[in-house]
Amino acid sequence: MTKPSFVYQGMRLPFALLVTCFAAWGIAANMTDPLVQVFSRIFSMTTLQASFVQFAYYGAYFLLALPAAFINRRFSYRTGILTGLGCAILGAFMFYPAAHAMTFGFFLLALFLLAGGLSILETSANPFVMDMGPEANATRRLNFAQAFNPVGTNIGVFLAATLILPKLNIASAEDRAAMAPEALRAVQQAELQAVMVPYVGFAFVLLAIWIMIALKRMPTRHEQIEESDTPVHFRATLGRLLANRHYVFGVTAQFFNVAAQTCAWTFTIQYVMETLQRTEAQAGWYLQASLLVFLVSRFVMVGLMGVIRPALLLLVMALAGTALCFFAASGPGILGAWAVVALSACLSLMFPTIYGLALHGLGTDTKFGAAGLVMAILGGAVMPLVHGGVMDAYGAAISYVVPGLCFLVVAAYGLFDLKSGDRAG
Repeated sequence: MTKPSFVYQGMRLPFALLVTCFAAWGIAANMTDPLVQVFSRIFSMTTLQASFVQFAYYGAYFLLALPAAFINRRFSYRTGILTGLGCAILGAFMFYPAAHAMTFGFFLLALFLLAGGLSILETSANPFVMDMGPEANATRRLNFAQAFNPVGTNIGVFLAATLILPKLNIASAEDRAAMAPEALRAVQQAELQAVMVPYVGFAFVLLAIWIMIALKRMPTRHEQIEESDTPVHFRATLGRLLANRHYVFGVTAQFFNVAAQTCAWTFTIQYVMETLQRTEAQAGWYLQASLLVFLVSRFVMVGLMGVIRPALLLLVMALAGTALCFFAASGPGILGAWAVVALSACLSLMFPTIYGLALHGLGTDTKFGAAGLVMAILGGAVMPLVHGGVMDAYGAAISYVVPGLCFLVVAAYGLFDLKSGDRAG
């Protein structure tokens, strides 16, 4: 029997271009995580106030996922990808005027546009990758593309650790309050310029990708045939999705998975600074270590799924994540810091595994179902506010109880899938 091709003829370059998109949204997300600590220092904010960085970023993901599904359905995946890239380019370039305006709100607007574009991009790219080759190896093709996302996350953290964090002035909030207005403005201006540089550079990278995709013909014959045979009835589709308990629980689990991931990575720097008395730049390397663990573990988990049922692996790793969080909360210090780093091993399989389990068997409802799972990224907007509030009240160590509870919801979904009979998990 002839082995099916990995991608259709003529789609190899488009597939390679899409793989760069998977890395791109990883870069943006993890270059943004340290900004909570960065802005809290620059503008002398509480952690809760600075956590609106993640609220703007992941809130945009929530709001733009459904419009992306309509764009993909009405036009094509390629149109959705170009639309998303264009919006993200505009948001990244807006960091330049934001740095000159020197207002927190301007940066939130830039982040919202950047993340909104990436939401459209991600909602379009995942199913497009699956449609670029035979259905027989669609899951393997998507897993391969997703493996480049943690490559991007490591690049994002590296950029923040080398270009942003070392440029922060060591002056505390009290020191800044005592500065003359002109001196304080000069300090803030230098720090915000450091924030702006990697984002503007990122905008040029996205622009190059946009041009290459715009110039390259991407056949969408299969997509067009499918859509002509299945007209859109959104109300009926929504009704079927809401009536599907397995899918609804999957969206809920994705909400808390992204919440746990965002909290774990966003507040790693604060945890290390408070418990080990490190500077932002020094603590940034613990976040870099977390992302390296995430990258290696992604490939390890794919291998383990060959012998262990994905839902069972999801359950085990979610329970391990809960245990690590409660250990970090109760045992601050070097062991607690490494427990926070180890959380990335637990997180590495969760997004694609929940994504696959929740979409299993949806048929023609898959496109809008996929949008719902991207909308679940709202967890990354809401729970960091809770985490930040707990941190302000009780300290960085105790605040890791928040992602610990989020992991428990993911564990419950893994158990639910195991008990639900013969499914993909």
